[in-house]
Amino acid sequence: MTDPRTAPRLAVDVGGTFTDVALEIGDPLRDGRRITSKVLTTQNAPEEGVLDAINKAVTEAGVAPASVGLIIHGTTLATNALIERKGAKTALITTAGHRDSVEMAQENRFEQYDINIDRPDPLVPRHLRWPVTERMNYQGEVLIPLDEDSVHALIPKIEKHGIKGLAIGLLHGYANGAHEQRVASILRAAVPDLAITLSSEVCPEIREYERQSTACANAYVQPAMARYLTELDEQLRAKGYACPFLLMTSGGGLTTLETAVRFPVRLVESGPAGGAILAAEIAKECALTDVLSYDMGGTTAKICLIDGFTPQTTRTFEVARVYRNLKGSGLPVRIPAIEMVEIGAGGGSIAHVDAMSRLLVGPESAGSDPGPACYGRGGARATVTDGDVVLGKIDPARFAGGAVTLDIDAAEKVVTRDISLPMALDGRLGAFALAEIVDENMANAARVHAIEWGKDITARSMIAFGGAAPLHACRLAEKLGIDTVVVPTGAGVGSAIGFLRAPIAYDVVRSRHLLLSKFDAKAVNALLAEMAEEARAIVVSGAGEAGLTESRVAYMRYVGQGHEIMVALPPGILVDGDGQRIRDAFEAEYTQLYGRIIPGQEPEILSWTVAVSAPIVEPPSTPPPSAPAGAATPLGRRSVFDPERQTDLDYAVHARADLTPGMTVAGPALIIEDQTTTVVTSTFDATVNALGYLVMTARGGTR
Repeated sequence: MTDPRTAPRLAVDVGGTFTDVALEIGDPLRDGRRITSKVLTTQNAPEEGVLDAINKAVTEAGVAPASVGLIIHGTTLATNALIERKGAKTALITTAGHRDSVEMAQENRFEQYDINIDRPDPLVPRHLRWPVTERMNYQGEVLIPLDEDSVHALIPKIEKHGIKGLAIGLLHGYANGAHEQRVASILRAAVPDLAITLSSEVCPEIREYERQSTACANAYVQPAMARYLTELDEQLRAKGYACPFLLMTSGGGLTTLETAVRFPVRLVESGPAGGAILAAEIAKECALTDVLSYDMGGTTAKICLIDGFTPQTTRTFEVARVYRNLKGSGLPVRIPAIEMVEIGAGGGSIAHVDAMSRLLVGPESAGSDPGPACYGRGGARATVTDGDVVLGKIDPARFAGGAVTLDIDAAEKVVTRDISLPMALDGRLGAFALAEIVDENMANAARVHAIEWGKDITARSMIAFGGAAPLHACRLAEKLGIDTVVVPTGAGVGSAIGFLRAPIAYDVVRSRHLLLSKFDAKAVNALLAEMAEEARAIVVSGAGEAGLTESRVAYMRYVGQGHEIMVALPPGILVDGDGQRIRDAFEAEYTQLYGRIIPGQEPEILSWTVAVSAPIVEPPSTPPPSAPAGAATPLGRRSVFDPERQTDLDYAVHARADLTPGMTVAGPALIIEDQTTTVVTSTFDATVNALGYLVMTARGGTR
């Protein structure tokens, strides 16, 4: 088998609109090469687009399939299915009396003063939430044995309603999954093709609502994702790719195909996670300590805060927030993930004017089929990309390297009909209004996200990537008061490039309650060893045993509190005296977060995490600054509607391939490459740094 450490490596990112591929041979920042390709996602059979994009890249590179050492795959297909509610028809089995837990949620109001707040509808409607008779207590002890007749009674319902995905979320299943396993066994025997998710396997943690929501999300996306991943693997093998095939997870690590097929919910944020990894590496290369990662594709936009070259992580995040991006208005998914906010704002996001004359953009997307009207594939509704075309940001002659011919007339027609006429706007103002709304949606999401984490967003630099982000980055920076924007090489396929920087890693989480005053080192060591063995088996299957590292954390709080904080555990085998060391670490972390401890209160541990990771190659050291090379000479000029001046301006047009380190580009300008276009507005100027990245700086510093 080809050695994946030295052989060419492929990364594939399947989005709702485009499928991106990055092929690296050696180190592209030194003496190696990077070849990229971008094709429209084939919605009905995504594997076809993947194979097409891979073939384009390997053909251009002159690489044989058998010589490829590793294929890494990430996707937003699962995310988009949840946001757009296009998953499988799913049912949920619960303990009798608890069928409404996923709808009752936390019983809190995320917006106190709005009596008409929007709440996310559960993925499973009430008539498909079915109770069975059984009961466990919080220690996993059986209070009411499972009534198997109540399980058998559900079989006709599964067939009657055409259920394709089934979630089983019984009360306290995290402490003892025996009843869930027995329910699954009965139903698998009766309905062999049914995709079944056990909450005790996908999310073995306390908090019934989050556990059931996660199980429902996994069951909702599993049929389509399992079918797609299995089919793709078979077709890759048939075409001669004999290398390992790994999947990007939401937590920023890589996992095996088998694990991804069982738990596709772990892939929900896999595409964005690759982008966050890339942004963290670029931040390190450019010595940018505090960064806002901005990833905008065809269907969604993702915002991530990166401090000290490390993305923030979380155990719970929300998909598809429905109310002003506020926490609590989305569907909770409890898995290891890179912390970010994601909204339905992409190039394909559809715009319309509602009955109150409000211009709304997204979350519905035109996707790749039919796509925006300007693609000429039958799209008949105005999208963000259509607005960008009307504004002049996209040069039709050079879009996608000339591979796609844009229909300007179609874009102007739908923007005029859907926006300009309903809002009584002239000329390009309708397209400008569309762009302003989507940019403000993203800016608001970034502000809310930063406020939730107590961060100052104006003190950050922005790293922008994805097919649509460079088109909107400067305007978004203007709205947020950010002075520096970096657009890396290969920005249009940034997440795919990020996959190639990810370690093979896996996290295992367990909820086991423990009062720190009753710390039992023997029991804790046994639990951690069991978790490490599970994580290590997955990592070893993809990376071998050399150089593996293990990290362990506990989720702790004071007795009586409702939420935990993450505390690193001491390395090695624990002894009974380590209870005090863990308490000291907890109090130090608590003090850093809240400024003080609570004297006399006892800490407790609710959950434990063990992460096993294979080694990764560190990025090269930061090169010295480029010597000035003078102003770049434009290829031509183009009339573009400028947001700051709110009028048409003459933008210089540059080919990114012609720009070398040290060159400067004065705004306003368009910098064009095959996968994207960078818009340098009239308030920014751009410089090419030593790595070839575009660094755009606001004139006059902080605004």
